Parts: sequence; structure tokens; C-alpha cells
Amino acid sequence: MRDVISTDQAPKAIGPYSQAIRAAGMIFTSGQVAIDPATQQVITGDVAAQTDRVLKNLAAVLAAAGSSLDKALRCTVFLTNIGDFAAMNEVYGRYFTQAPPARSTVEVARLPKDVLVEIDVIALA
Repeated sequence: MRDVISTDQAPKAIGPYSQAIRAAGMIFTSGQVAIDPATQQVITGDVAAQTDRVLKNLAAVLAAAGSSLDKALRCTVFLTNIGDFAAMNEVYGRYFTQAPPARSTVEVARLPKDVLVEIDVIALA
């Protein structure tokens, strides 16, 4: 069984994808960027501000699926500048204080809407 997850508490998909899929007791989120769900616009601010918005968006998607960041198993972080790692990591650490998930962080040439960071999550349902 495969369930599509959708919530208006996170940005609408900007392409042919779902905010998340629930299957086999797990939640697979699409990457989230720093879009404010109320305005559907990229927020202003540095990588720390954008990371905070991204994690709020991911928390909303996981909540809609009956899960949470506490149940995250793995995250992938995409940065347009690996020099932003420390600032991203400081904000990220505020969301994952106990038994943080496994994680990969990679530098990419560009992200949708020219944001600075994108994160996706795999979590338990």
C-alpha cells in the first residue's frame, strides 16, 4: 500500500511529485526548500534562516503523515556552498537533539528557486 501525503502547512509541490509518500511503515519526503507555505514564496535570509524554514516544512509534512522529526532515520542535505555547512549544522542540531538520524551533506551547483539549502527525510511512520 502506498499513500500520498499532502498538507497546506508546507509548500505546495512545484512539479509532478508528492510532498511525501507513506509505504511499508515509512515516510519518504520530497526535498523541501525555504518556501513559506503561507505565501508560496522563498523566504529572505541566509542559510541559517533557510535551514530553519526547511525543517519547519519537513516537520509539517511528517506531522501530516502521522510522524515527526523524532522518527527520522535519514536526511540528505544539499547546500549550494559547502562553506555554509557550520551555519546549517547549528540550526539542524536544534531540531535533532536526541539520537539524530543518519545524514549525508553534499554541495550542489544549484537548487530550485536559487535557494541555499534543500533537505529530504526518510522517517518511520
